[in-house]
Amino acid sequence: CAAPSAPRRADQCGRAAGRKGGSGTVESSLVYRNIPAASRHGIRNCRDVCTFSHFSEASQQAHQIEIPYEIQLPIALTQEPVTLGDHLRRRRLEIGLFQKDVAVQLGVTTSTLWNWEHGWTVDLRYIPRIITFLGYNPIHCPDDVMERLAWYKQINGLTLEELGAKMGRYPGQLADWLSGRHQPVRRNREDIERFLGLNLSRQRLCEG
Repeated sequence: CAAPSAPRRADQCGRAAGRKGGSGTVESSLVYRNIPAASRHGIRNCRDVCTFSHFSEASQQAHQIEIPYEIQLPIALTQEPVTLGDHLRRRRLEIGLFQKDVAVQLGVTTSTLWNWEHGWTVDLRYIPRIITFLGYNPIHCPDDVMERLAWYKQINGLTLEELGAKMGRYPGQLADWLSGRHQPVRRNREDIERFLGLNLSRQRLCEG
């Protein structure tokens, strides 16, 4: 009589079952054959799991989770500007421009604009361009006539020589008046007031 065959090991049974189509049943074989060929490669390594996930009819509903959040505005848009550079930075952010874009409009380098926005003193000759870019004059107009003359010189980016040419005065005399070393006499003071009244009303730079 024939000798009884040796019992199969568990791993041999598993491989044989895999050749029959998954779990070794006719039902799983039919299921496997109905899967497109492009999808069979991944299923060969995980028959039961992949078959379940591929043919599961469990409804999949999308869940929408709303997480409330608040957009934090830049500090430059929430704090009151103090320096001329602060006004520049706030205006630039309001209209959505990069520093390089504003630098081109003002005729300076990007590093110069960065310095202004971080507290460096603005060069006198660029102040008129900055006022034009801002659309307003952030520099307060004083009441005292000599302080107003210095203010007029500043917002127009004038040197002492250029201011003297406009007023018909020597630059040294203007330097003495503006520095406070000397005070103009009454007649000169009246001339300064007439000059400022004419030019400020023409430029509409200081009202009230």
